[in-house]
Amino acid sequence: MNKENAWIMKRIMKHIKKYSFFVILSFVCAFISVIATLYAPILIGDAINLIIAPGEVFFENIKDIIIKFIVVIAVTAAAQWIMSIINNRITYLVVKDIRIEAFNRLFDMPLSYIDSHAHGDIVSRIVTDIDQFADGLLMGFSQLFTGIVTILGTLGFMLYINVSIALVVVVLTPLSLFVAAFIAKKTYKLFRGQSESRGELTALVDEMIGEQKIVQAFGYEDDALKRFEKINDKLEKDSMNATFYSSLVNPSTRFVNGLVYAAVGIIGAFAAIRGRLSIGRLTSFLSYANQYTKPFNEISNVITELQNAIACAGRVFELVDEPGEISEIKNAKILEKASGEIKIDNVSFSYTEEKKLIQNLNLLVKPGMRVAIVGPTGCGKSTLINLLMRFYDVNSGSISVDGTDIRDMTRESLRDNYGMVLQETWLKSGTVRDNITYGKPDATDEEVTEAAKKAHSHSFIKRLPQGYDTVITEDGGNLSQGQKQLLCITRVMLLMPPMLILDEATSSIDTRTEIRIQKAFNKMMEGRTSFVVAHRLSTIKEADIILVMKDGNIVEKGTHKELLDLKGFYSELYNAQFAH
Repeated sequence: MNKENAWIMKRIMKHIKKYSFFVILSFVCAFISVIATLYAPILIGDAINLIIAPGEVFFENIKDIIIKFIVVIAVTAAAQWIMSIINNRITYLVVKDIRIEAFNRLFDMPLSYIDSHAHGDIVSRIVTDIDQFADGLLMGFSQLFTGIVTILGTLGFMLYINVSIALVVVVLTPLSLFVAAFIAKKTYKLFRGQSESRGELTALVDEMIGEQKIVQAFGYEDDALKRFEKINDKLEKDSMNATFYSSLVNPSTRFVNGLVYAAVGIIGAFAAIRGRLSIGRLTSFLSYANQYTKPFNEISNVITELQNAIACAGRVFELVDEPGEISEIKNAKILEKASGEIKIDNVSFSYTEEKKLIQNLNLLVKPGMRVAIVGPTGCGKSTLINLLMRFYDVNSGSISVDGTDIRDMTRESLRDNYGMVLQETWLKSGTVRDNITYGKPDATDEEVTEAAKKAHSHSFIKRLPQGYDTVITEDGGNLSQGQKQLLCITRVMLLMPPMLILDEATSSIDTRTEIRIQKAFNKMMEGRTSFVVAHRLSTIKEADIILVMKDGNIVEKGTHKELLDLKGFYSELYNAQFAH
């Protein structure tokens, strides 16, 4: 076992250790089942010895043996049934723990990881890979314990019957394990590749379903199909290779075990001819030889399945072990109701070291100010929002709220003080009311209705089949983009936090509704520090200060009139929008 596999097995055993009681109980049931199973050949051998010659059949004794045999079968069946229940319980408790750990890890991951990895691959790790791991783990519990106890038990019985023949079996059977181990080394990498290809395929399907309208609008179907076929061909190749090599285990070990059985039969026959072994005992020995080699086949299959399970578990543990967000300092401050003073002091930030973005940015925002941020695509507007919300941490410098560095306060309390409406809408599966009360689950119906009226979403909600109780899917179902955005705005209207971030918040709303929403925003922004990112410059004329960004720097700042009078970059942007 290489270091990577050993590390993964150590992690798995750590999870299994929590359920040591069930593991011990499973082992006890396996022991009882095996001992009862191994006692059966002794009874059969004794029965054969009682009918070995004409006129020497002892029916009374055979009757007693039959009764014992029935009891043995009943005990074996009961032990195996209980063991099966216990093994299922252990497996799915362990899998449940790992899946919870992986899912919880998503909320502690830096946004940089989510942004840089295919979402479908992450989903595949949490769902498919864990399912594959469960299958392998269940087979391991079901057959590994029983197999080990069977090997030890049959070995003991064989040594009891005839030491020399037992030694022949012991010397030859490890050959099947060597064969299985050799093949297992080959299959691990193949199963790992299969799992990765499956993740790529899931990511592509997720992407195509999520962007189906764009795919069809731009006639991307053929290209998408080519990408799918390429990944699907790779998955087929990886799966075929993994299956082929893993399928070699069983016939290879069976061949070795057949040789062992033949050797036992030949040597045992000579021993019986010489009178050193009775026919009944030879029958028992052959039965033990078969039972002794059978677990090697099962364990070989288990090893193959475990290679797949370990490969899948490795991908899950990689996700779990990804470095999380920078830990909060000990005794981090909880930001209560913020006044809204924000200071950006000499901040520099870039997503990658190669490409610089924001450099030496300075800004002081007084409580209640309305700050508009404008500039060309890629200038750093949304990045600044990410830094304010602490989705990313600054590379240097500091951002403070009410005089406290945001790195010295809890992320949760910081974000609780912000209300955020983005250009990209996000809704969850549930009712319209569930989506509005996402940040305030205990809101009353009156509060929800009032927020919807302020956001001008109440009228269209009432026209839905079940009104506020209408169930929508995570993509918004049949709602228009504008209606979905109105729901997101209503969500913030309900919370009324002390600081607001509106990132292209009205981009999907018609002009008439936008005017009404703008009035609602103006009312909501009264006394609240607000950051408004906008491409339509007509929406930010009333801002207290407009920051004009270019290449990560603030190149101009002032009121709408001051910037127009300056006849600089802002003036060019504004005139370009209204040029005829």
